[in-house]
Amino acid sequence: MMIITVAGFKGGVAKTTTAVHLAAFLNRLAPTLLVDGDTNRSASLWASQGGLPFTVVPETQAMKYSRQFDHIVIDTGARPTADELRDLVGGCDLLVLPTNPEAMSLDALLQTTEALQNLGGTYRILLTLVPPVPSREGEEARALLTAERLPVMRASIRHTSAFRHASAQGVPVYDVKGSKSAKLAWLDYERAAAEIVTAAGGSA
Repeated sequence: MMIITVAGFKGGVAKTTTAVHLAAFLNRLAPTLLVDGDTNRSASLWASQGGLPFTVVPETQAMKYSRQFDHIVIDTGARPTADELRDLVGGCDLLVLPTNPEAMSLDALLQTTEALQNLGGTYRILLTLVPPVPSREGEEARALLTAERLPVMRASIRHTSAFRHASAQGVPVYDVKGSKSAKLAWLDYERAAAEIVTAAGGSA
């Protein structure tokens, strides 16, 4: 069994979007459960239209359902405390920290990674909502994280309206209708998910 937890210290960094698409990728390898541990219940709302290919349950039902699945993705609540962070690290194979390249998000992330380094947890940073060229925000954010010797992933997720359509339609982004960028958006998550699986000790 592989357990991947997605967490963030700031809202609006595509945390739930990342959890949903990691689950979609893993479900193609083996049956996957997405545990919705966010009080906003964004993943459950996404799944409520019946278009996701995997099972989504609230955190309170995780123990009951987890035995039926080979992989588990956990979408956590935002802004975990130090104690919650310790529990998250201890309860998964890999912690994924999405962040967009904005200064406020990076500052919040740096606070998170400082706490993680004290815990000795295994984690990876995923750059999300990266604006298209000619913007250099993504490159500058990657350079900053690399300079801090933080484990930033090679893959990144481009900013596109396809993800908003996916949530509205209740489907993974690869099933979005009428979006020219949907295939590229899914390709981004395929690359990221393959990298995450390898980092967690599995094989894609």
